[in-house]
Formats: sequence, C-alpha cells, structure tokens
Amino acid sequence: MKIFKIVAVFLLVLFLFLELIAFSSGSKIQLDKPLVSVSTFSLYDITQHIAGQSIEIVNILPFGVDPHSFELTPKIMAKIEKSSLVLYSGAGLEPWIQSISFATPPLDMSKSVYLRALETHDHKEEHAHHDDHCSHGTLDPHYWLNFENMQKMVEVITRELVIIAPEHKKMYETNRDTYIKMLKKLDTLYTSGLSSCKIQSLILNHNSLGYLAQKYHFQIHSLSGLSPEAESSASDIKRVLEEISETGIRTIFYESFVNAKVIESIASDSNVEIDVLQPLGNITANEARLNATYESLMLQNLSKLKKAMLCH
Repeated sequence: MKIFKIVAVFLLVLFLFLELIAFSSGSKIQLDKPLVSVSTFSLYDITQHIAGQSIEIVNILPFGVDPHSFELTPKIMAKIEKSSLVLYSGAGLEPWIQSISFATPPLDMSKSVYLRALETHDHKEEHAHHDDHCSHGTLDPHYWLNFENMQKMVEVITRELVIIAPEHKKMYETNRDTYIKMLKKLDTLYTSGLSSCKIQSLILNHNSLGYLAQKYHFQIHSLSGLSPEAESSASDIKRVLEEISETGIRTIFYESFVNAKVIESIASDSNVEIDVLQPLGNITANEARLNATYESLMLQNLSKLKKAMLCH
C-alpha cells in the first residue's frame, strides 16, 4: 500500500512537471513576436498604434538622434536583417538602405503616396548642399506632413501587418479605422485653424513644412531651402531680414536637431520671437519620455502656426 502511494505521488509530480514544460514552451512561442523595422517616427507611430503589443518594433532611427547625421550600427543592422517586415520612407531620405541585406524586400513607402515637387529655390539649395546623409532629388521627402498621405500609409502598413500576423487581422483593422479617424480630425482642425490668418507666411531655418504650406495655403521663407545642413550666406540672411520687415512676421522657427545660432541672431536683430516646430523626421529624447505621438506633435505645431500667423 505504501509503495502504491509513493508511485502515485511520483506520477503526479511527473505529470505536473510535464505540464509545466508544455506551458513554458507554449508561452515562449507566444512571446516570439514578429520583428518589424521602421526608419522614421511617422512609420513608427502608425505601426505602434495599429499593431500594439502583437509585434516587436525595431526603431532604426533611435529617438533623440538627428536623422541627417544618423549612422547604422551593427546591432541595428542585425535586427533589420531578421525582420519580417521593413518599412522605410524612401524619396532619397535613407541612402544607407543600400548597404543592408534583407531576408525579405523592404517596402519603400514613398511609392504609395503623393510626393510634392520641390520649388525652384529649394531644388537649387539641395543641389548646392548635397551631402552623404541626404540624397534628396527633385521631390520633397517630408510627405508624412500631408494627412492624406498618412492615411495611405496606414492602409499599406495594415495590409502588410495582416500578412505577417493574420491572427490579429480584426484588431489591426479596428485600430486602422481609429487612426484614420484621428488623421481626418487633424485635417479638419488645420483647415479651420489656418483659414483666416493675418500673416500668410512663415520663416524657418529650412523648408521642412512644404506639404503643410501647400495644403493650407501659406508661404515658407527659409534660410537654406530643403537642406538643414546648408550654411546660410550673407545674402540669405539679408533676404530673411527683408521678409520679416515686409510681412510683419513676429515669430521665426527652427526645427529640433539643428543649429539655431543663425536663427537666434536674426531674431535678436529683428526683435522677433523664436520657437521650435516639429517636422517629425524624428522626435527628441524628451518628447519620447513624454510619450509624444504624431497626433500630439501635430496639434502642438498647429497651435504655434496659428499664433505666429495671427489666425482667428
């Protein structure tokens, strides 16, 4: 009788041990999420909102890093090469993409959106100040600042996520609809907020807001065209000073990650205010700590634009 009890206890322990192994193995499989690599903040924001915790996002461009001086690291390259899906902006924004080998072909998102042709002044500046980090051609690569483009990107990314994780299809499509609704609301707010402004122009250190200016009918005057790397000449500074005087502009802007010394000097000489606009090529480390999103940053931009252009 005692032997039977010992055998029964042994079998029970063995059964529980095998169950524990099976549970652990199952949990490991469930936690083995697909890797999805993205190259810009707008792609990160869309992917994160659509997929939630169902995937692991590889942020190729770490938060707080200047997108114009970014260099790939071996660690990031290894993750990219293992990714089930790689999304990059294209339109010449990531020349380093050519140096990576991919398990599956990367998706150039610029092929799915409307691209704005550069104005003559911007194109001349780009050609004059071309460098190894920026290979822009005749097209403006900041296309995520067009809300209709963002909607197209949402559709494409949702479709690709369903392919790699079809079990989450319903969740992805629900999140897609919510995100698109948010984008349409932003468009409505920008349309109404910028419809009646006393000043119809802005001054920036470089023209990263061309899509917004085109859609909502205001002008951009910049020190260096599209290139943030360009050094401003004496004639550039003189031109901007004249534009401030002629237009009555009271606030001039620069973007994160750029040297603001020239803009600060112009602001001091002209007795105007200076502020930061966020073109969303990447976010700062502080914005990341505050859990900034595409929506929250575009609302901040709108508030600053309305104040600078004296909009009702």
